[in-house]
This record gives sequence, C-alpha cells and structure tokens, in this order.
Amino acid sequence: MTFMSSMTFVRLGLAVATAVCVAAPTGFPGATRPAMAATEVAVVVNGQPVTTFQIRQRAAFLKLRRESGNLTKKATDELVDEALKSQEMRRRGVSIPDEAVEQAFENFAQQNKLTVPQLTEVLSRAGFSARSFKDYIRIQMGWGQAVQASLRSNDALSEQDVVQKMLAQGGKKPSTTEYTLQQVIFVVPPDERGSLLSRRKREAEGMRSRLQGCERTYDIAKQLVDVTVRDLGRVAAPELPPRWKDAIENAKAGKTTPVQETERGAEFIAVCNTRQISDDKSAAMVFRAQELEKLGKGESGPDKALLDKLRKNARIVRK
Repeated sequence: MTFMSSMTFVRLGLAVATAVCVAAPTGFPGATRPAMAATEVAVVVNGQPVTTFQIRQRAAFLKLRRESGNLTKKATDELVDEALKSQEMRRRGVSIPDEAVEQAFENFAQQNKLTVPQLTEVLSRAGFSARSFKDYIRIQMGWGQAVQASLRSNDALSEQDVVQKMLAQGGKKPSTTEYTLQQVIFVVPPDERGSLLSRRKREAEGMRSRLQGCERTYDIAKQLVDVTVRDLGRVAAPELPPRWKDAIENAKAGKTTPVQETERGAEFIAVCNTRQISDDKSAAMVFRAQELEKLGKGESGPDKALLDKLRKNARIVRK
C-alpha cells in the first residue's frame, strides 16, 4: 500500500524565498510595478518553451533572494532546470494537488506574518507573481518525490549486492524494525480549511487520548463525523516516509504520533505494534537506506545526479 508523504517541500524553497518579505515589506515605499514588455520564446527544453517574460519574473525573484551577477543568465538556467524537473515529475507520475500548493503558499505567508493577499501584493510589486511562486512551490514539492521514485526504480540492490555487503560485515545480516500502522484522517474540505482546521485538530487530539492500541480505532471513528481510518499494514523502518518517520520511530507500540496538518485535514498515525525483522528483503532495504544516506551527505547527492542526467539527455535550444 502506498504511504503518502504529502507536502514534502524542499527546505531551500522556503529558505531562499524568505527574502521576499525582508526586501519588500508591507507599505512598499517607493515600489513601482514593472513595465509590460514583449514576450518571446528564449529557450526550448525538450519542446517546452521558456519565455522572456518568465525569465524577467525569475530574475526579479533572484533579486529578492539577493543573488548577484548576471541575473538574466541565472534566471534562464534555473528555469531550464525547472522545466527538466517538471518533465521528470510528469514522467514519474508525480502530481502535487492544487490544495497542497495553496496550503504551502498560505503557510509561507503566515510564517512571514502576512496574509495571503498581502503576500500576493508583495510579490506582484516586486515583479514576481503569486502564480509564478506557486509554480515554483509545486516543483520544489514534487522534485523530491521524483528523485525518490527514480532511486526506487534504478538503485534496487541485487541479491548478489546484499551478499557482498553482508560478507563485508562479517556475514552479519542487518535487522530493522517493522511497524504495523493505521492512519487516521480528520477530513477538512479545501474550501472550509480556514474555518474548520483548528477545530478538527482538537478533535483529532481528543481521539488520540482515547486510543490504547488499534483495536478500537474503527469503533471510535464511527462515532465521529468525516473521519477516515486506513490500515497501512506492515511498513519497515527504511520505507517510512520522511514526513512521518521520526514521529513513528518515537512512538511506542499502542501509541500514536502527534497530529499533523496535511492537504487532507488533520492526521495522525497509530502504531499498532512493532517487531524486529532480519531477512534478505529487510537487509536489502537497510543497505539501500545506508547508501542513500551516504549520497545525501555529499555534494553529488541523488537529486544532483538525476538533474545532471536529465541535462545530458535533454534537447535544449537557446534562441
């Protein structure tokens, strides 16, 4: 069963954009709207055009990020990379829901003590539209999922690889924890999120306090409105999604994770039970997780490696 890691948002996406609110606070003294200019196709990436309008907007965003140097070139290169990323996301079937993007945009505004209309106005006056920022957010959120999909399909360890790694460790087969999980979702419709989410989070916390194991999860949920319970089955530690991994590993059997806001509403995970497993499949998962951790610590991480591969195989025509 697929265990969603929703709202995965590369931290860089928020970190670099923080300069928006520093560089252009509400009030906008002396700010002027950018003049309209003709739009032409500047680059074609595997048949996908990148326009001069997009480049001008991205250059404005780079300026807000306090980048220096040739901003037009940097903006063009960044947009070419994002075109490649979006194409790979489509190829991998990675789709970020509109409501997830809108929630990320709203969260960003709140983190910077702005309302959504205020943030929209800040971006507009700076020459970078809210729509362009949301496109940027969508790619930041989906790229990590595309990289993980690529790793799962291309980097699976063979039986011989596992044997070799065990021999290197003196023949010892690694073990890992396997969790039996339930997912509890207090559903919040997107158009009612602002008015309902806080109350639904309180209701979810109330249900958490009543749970002692997973035997009564469905019975309790039936007494509540718009609550979904999903049996996720057995999930090994290396397969836990990043969003929930630490919380699940910190929860004891019979307990739950803290409530999290997601694009679906308010959610928590119930840890029904745990056990240690040590077989060929789990060994392969452990070794693969170790390899991914090594890659992630280096400058040539899996995301860079995939992007380099896409650049090498792409047909990029600069006008």
